[in-house]
Amino acid sequence: MGCSNCGTANGKPSGCKSNGGCSTGGCNRLNVHDWLSNLPFSDPKSECRIVEVSFNNGSRKDFYRNTSTHVFEKGDMVSVEGVSGFDVGLITLTGEIVRLQMKKKNIEENNPDMKKLLRKANDRDLETMAQNKGREKEALIRSRAMTKQLKLDMKMSEVEIQADGRKATFFYIADDRVDFRELIKLFASEFRLKVEMRQIGARQEAGKVGGIGSCGRELCCSTWLSDFKSVNTTAARYQNLSINQSKLSGQCGRLKCCLNYELDTYLDALQHFPDNADTLQVAKGTALLIKKDIFKNLMWYVLPDSSKQYPMTIESVKKIKKLNAQNITPEQLETVEVNTGKPKEEEHTFVDLTGQISLKTLEKADRKKRQQKSNQNQRRNNPPNNNNNKRR
Repeated sequence: MGCSNCGTANGKPSGCKSNGGCSTGGCNRLNVHDWLSNLPFSDPKSECRIVEVSFNNGSRKDFYRNTSTHVFEKGDMVSVEGVSGFDVGLITLTGEIVRLQMKKKNIEENNPDMKKLLRKANDRDLETMAQNKGREKEALIRSRAMTKQLKLDMKMSEVEIQADGRKATFFYIADDRVDFRELIKLFASEFRLKVEMRQIGARQEAGKVGGIGSCGRELCCSTWLSDFKSVNTTAARYQNLSINQSKLSGQCGRLKCCLNYELDTYLDALQHFPDNADTLQVAKGTALLIKKDIFKNLMWYVLPDSSKQYPMTIESVKKIKKLNAQNITPEQLETVEVNTGKPKEEEHTFVDLTGQISLKTLEKADRKKRQQKSNQNQRRNNPPNNNNNKRR
């Protein structure tokens, strides 16, 4: 999603070169549209004095209390309280929608530990932030080398340095618990700042790295998805998906988050299907359920010693199930004709060429070829005598 500033010039995309930190908020990562921005309030005292600030192009967000008399708008770069210093971030939400976001994340508005918004970021704050952010790549490379030196079973994913350069947060991935007390001492002596270690999962790392999914679009975790819910193979079974680990796994190596998007719809549709209908008793034997077509409300069965599949409606299955409960076995399954929607292929017609080529014609051509071949062999065996012709 781009704003009007990311237009084209001379047929080429110009872009605002903000890398996701556009001042208009149109292309900010993990952004929320403020539908309540133009809503007037009669009581100014009840207005929300808390703003949402994002850091690192939206990869991290937090709430800060505005204790000053200044009015801040969405897209302003502000300086906020940090760890023994200050940090610089971008305001993404203001007004009443902040209360909705805090309620969603179970954060109390009257929390005394909430940090304060200091001021609007000046040129000196932005220059200091740019210098310290430029150290992050070098710090990440150095931290990985030190981790390998100590032979720790962990992977350094990202390093985030505070705007004033007094604190650095190291994000790492590890399967088991890691004793990194010695590593923290090395980090503190190497980088000369306060160190915080934060463990993240494979999904969070994929959101930080980014990429293109199998659907052809950017990864949900790197664009808009901020809450990661657990995904298991049960969601795939309810949606009649084949349990293929390579197709169901995302770039993080875990099951795709999009398996949960339509799960509720499938569960609502499956409520109309009868329970304990895996087998049906008919005169030909026991019919086994092989699949369910949720969109067409059909259930497919197969009979023993046969590979043919029989589609049945939900009502027909319930009817046979009721008869089986009364020890009544119907003669056959009540199937329906399924229209696949594909046009029927036309049968190929063959031209009748009978009588145009007879066997006698073929035999005559064969005899002619054999006669020519025998004449050639005679000429080779009996060459003409040229000496007799010269004497005469």
